[in-house]
Amino acid sequence: MKRYIIGTLLSIILGGVILCIYGSQDEKGAHEMQPARIAGNHFEVQTSEGWQEITIKGVNMGMAKPGHFPGEAAITEEEYYRWFEQIGEMNANTIRVYTLHPPDFYDALHRYNKRHEPLYIMHGMWADEGKMHEGKDAYQESLNKEFDRDIKNVVDAVHGKGDIEPEPGKASGKYTNDISPYVIGWILGVEWYPPFVVGTNESHGDIGQYDGTYYRTEGASAFEHWLAQKMDFVSKYESDNYGTLRPMSFTNWVTTDILDHPSDSSDMEDLVSVDPNVIYAKDEMEGVGQYASYHIYPYYPDFLNYDEKYVEFLDHRGERNNYAGYLNEMEGAHRLPIVVAEFGLPASRGLTHRNPFGFNQGFHSEEDQGEMTASLYEDIIHAGMMGGILFTWQDEWFKRTWNTMDYDNPDRRPFWSNAQTNEQQFGLLSFDTHKIRIDGDPSDWHRKPLYEGEGDLKSLSVDHDERYLYLKVEHAPGAVDEIEIPLDIVPGQGNKGIKADVVSESAVDFIVRINNGESRVVVDDYYDFFNFQYGHTLGMIEVEGAPAKDSGEFNKVHLALNKEHHLPDRGETLPFEYYETGKLKEGNGDPEASDYDSLADYRWLRDEGVMELRLPWQLIGARDPSRHEFIGDIVEDGLEASVFIEGIGVGVIASRHDSGFESLPLMEGDTLPALQRYEWEGWELPESKERLKGSYPIIKETFSKY
Repeated sequence: MKRYIIGTLLSIILGGVILCIYGSQDEKGAHEMQPARIAGNHFEVQTSEGWQEITIKGVNMGMAKPGHFPGEAAITEEEYYRWFEQIGEMNANTIRVYTLHPPDFYDALHRYNKRHEPLYIMHGMWADEGKMHEGKDAYQESLNKEFDRDIKNVVDAVHGKGDIEPEPGKASGKYTNDISPYVIGWILGVEWYPPFVVGTNESHGDIGQYDGTYYRTEGASAFEHWLAQKMDFVSKYESDNYGTLRPMSFTNWVTTDILDHPSDSSDMEDLVSVDPNVIYAKDEMEGVGQYASYHIYPYYPDFLNYDEKYVEFLDHRGERNNYAGYLNEMEGAHRLPIVVAEFGLPASRGLTHRNPFGFNQGFHSEEDQGEMTASLYEDIIHAGMMGGILFTWQDEWFKRTWNTMDYDNPDRRPFWSNAQTNEQQFGLLSFDTHKIRIDGDPSDWHRKPLYEGEGDLKSLSVDHDERYLYLKVEHAPGAVDEIEIPLDIVPGQGNKGIKADVVSESAVDFIVRINNGESRVVVDDYYDFFNFQYGHTLGMIEVEGAPAKDSGEFNKVHLALNKEHHLPDRGETLPFEYYETGKLKEGNGDPEASDYDSLADYRWLRDEGVMELRLPWQLIGARDPSRHEFIGDIVEDGLEASVFIEGIGVGVIASRHDSGFESLPLMEGDTLPALQRYEWEGWELPESKERLKGSYPIIKETFSKY
C-alpha cells in the first residue's frame, strides 16, 4: 500500500524561485529528502516542477592556488564565489570536488545558489594514498579508521553540521550552511593503485559476498566487497543522521577498468580490474540509483594509442578516434550509466604523452585546449554517457609530471609556475602574471638594460617573474640575422668555447640561438641532465664517453616521453622515446592580442630591431627560482645535486652573415669578457593574476549546446 507525504518538506529560495523538494514513500519507504536520482541514462534533480533531467556539464575543482599546497585549504570565500560565477557563466551545471573543502567553499556555494541557477556538486571522499601504497590492503585498520572519520566529516559538512578540528593536510572549521540539496552524487575514493587492489584480493580472497543495508555484491572480489561496504557506510550514515539518500559511485580509471587490452605489456596498466557492475543497490537505494565514474583521457595508458579496436574506430564524425572507440566499448560493458569524472587536455609547453590523432598530453595552445576538450566532450555525449566533468577549473602550481619531477625541488613547487610541467596547466583559469607580453612592444620593460651598446647592437635587458626569465635584445632595424645569448648558471662549470673563434671568460651552461631557421636552447654536455640521467645513468640512450668539463660540446635539450614498450599483440617493441623541449617557437605572447599564441617563446620584429624572449625557469636548470636553487654538478654529486646562485651571467652576440658580429659585453679580440650577472630578489609568496584562458569561451559555447 502506498502512502503519500502531503505538503512541502523543504523549500529553498533560488533567485526568487522556490524549489520544493518533496517525495513519496512506497512500500520500500522512500526517503523524504532526495535531491537527485538516476533515471535510465541520466541524472534527475528535484525542482519546483518535479524531477528534471540534466546532462552533466562540469568542472573539477581542487584546493590549490599559487603559494599554497592544497592541504593548506587557502582559497577564500570571495575567490570561490568569483569562480562559481565564472563557472555558471560558462553554462556548466556541476562542480566535482575530491574531498572536503574549507567552510568558505560551502558558504560561497550557498550564497551563489540563492542568487543564480544552481551549481550542483558531485562530492568526493578521499582515501589516504600513502597508506594504500604502504599497506596494500584495503582492510587495514589505520586506513579505514581515517577513511570512516573523513566520510562522516564530509557528510556532516554538506548538511551544515560539521565542526571539524584542524589536522595537517585537511580542511577544517565550522560548517553551518546546508548545501545538501545541491549535492547530487557521492564519488568515493581515488584512482586505485593496482598493487593495492591485488594485495587486498590476495589477502582476503575468502571473504565472500557483501550484503548490507543498501548494497550487495554478486561475483565481487575482496576489494569490490570492501568498496560496497564503504558505499554502505556512507549511505547508512547519511540516512541514519539526515534522512537522506543520494546517487552513489566510486572513483575508477582506465588502469583498473573491466576491459581487456591486448597491446598492454606493462605490469601495472592492465593488471587488475575494479568492476562497478558487481555492486548492486538494494531496497530504498534502488529508487535512488548508482552510477559508474571514470577518469578517461585520450593519451594514457599507452594501450589506448595502440589497441587496433580503438585506433581504427570511426566516431560520429566519420573519423578515426581512439577516444571514441574506448568510450563506445566502455558503454557497452557496463550495466550502470557512466559519468566521465575527469577528461581534458593541458594548455602547456610541456609534453608527456602523445596520441595518434594529436590529442597529446601537452604542447597545446589555449585555443587548441578548448577545441580538443570540446571534441572529447562531444565524444562522451555521443557514446551515450551521462556527461563529463572537465579537468580542471584552475591551474595547479603544486602538481608534478613524471618526466620533469626529477629536476625540481618538490617542497617548493607551489611557489613558482613551471611551464615545463603540463600537469600544472590543465585549468581553464590561469594565474600567471605575463609580466612581459612577448609581443615586440618594449613598453612593458621598466628595468634598466643590463648592457647598452653603441653600434648596431643597442642593448640587452633582463627581467623575470614566477614563470619565466625574460630577455630583450634591441638592435638597428634589419641589421641582425642571428642572436646568440650565452647563460652562465653554475659559476666555473660550463664551456668557455662558445662559438667558432670565440672564447668566453665566463663558463657557459646554455646558449639561446635565435635565427631564421630553427631557434633553440642548447646545453653544455657536462650540464645535460637528460643525457646524464637517461644515457650515462640508466643506459636508455647512447652517449659517447664520460661528460667532461669545458668540452666545447653543446647538446639539444630533451625530455623523455615514453620508455621502451612491448606490444604483445603485434610482437613489436617500441623504443624509448623523447623529444626536443629546447626548440623555441616564434609568436605573439600577449594574451590580449588577436593572434595570441600561448606556446610562443619569443617574438622578433627584425625590421623594428626588437627581439623579446621568455625562457621557462626549468628549461635553464632551475629547481626553485624563488630561492635561487638550480641543478648543480650532477656528474660529481648525482641527479639530486643542487646549487644556490646569486644570479645568472648573461651576454649577447648578434651577427649578420655578410658583416661579422657584435657582442655585449664588447669583445676583446676573440674573447667575450666575463658576463654580468642578472640578480633578483627571492620570494615566499608569489605574485599571480587570474585570467580566463582562450579555452574558456570554447567550452562555454560547447556546454551551451547540451
